[in-house]
Amino acid sequence: MSHTCIFSLVIGLLAISAKAQSIAPSDTISSDTIRVVQHKQVNITTSMNKKQIAAYQRLKRNVRVAMPYAKLSAYKLKTMEDHLNTLKKRKAKKRYIKACEKNIKNLFTDNLKNLTRDQGKILMKLIHRETGSTTWNIMKKYRGGMEAILWQSFGALYGHNMKVEFDPVIDYQIDAIVRLEALD
Repeated sequence: MSHTCIFSLVIGLLAISAKAQSIAPSDTISSDTIRVVQHKQVNITTSMNKKQIAAYQRLKRNVRVAMPYAKLSAYKLKTMEDHLNTLKKRKAKKRYIKACEKNIKNLFTDNLKNLTRDQGKILMKLIHRETGSTTWNIMKKYRGGMEAILWQSFGALYGHNMKVEFDPVIDYQIDAIVRLEALD
């Protein structure tokens, strides 16, 4: 019964949207004309109970909060790497990294202190998604192994892992929220 209702609903939505579109192009295959219509993405999900809906809404809010910081960190990291490639001397590179770190701390320390633990975990996954490097690798590359170990140990006290990676299969809800909310 419910499958029939869902199928009827989907067919009805497709019919309504097909009428609303202007004249669509068509393809001819072996003297048959097939109308080609592109529709917006439709997500069909199973029903969720109130607890699952609340958890999803919380995840959605947390991704919305963390994503701008992940995008900005990816941008800053890319521009920093581009500038570092132009520098020849090791001392100049170290000075530039220190200056960038100081600038980033001044800009974002207050905002990042207001993130919840869950938002921090999501931020680390999103940074990996945007940069292709874990926060551990970034810290180790620019600050050194000992400082990365220090911050990894400090984060472990609060349940964080700097080596966490974004996996589209496991983190499918985060990925779907980023795409559906056009946060990409």
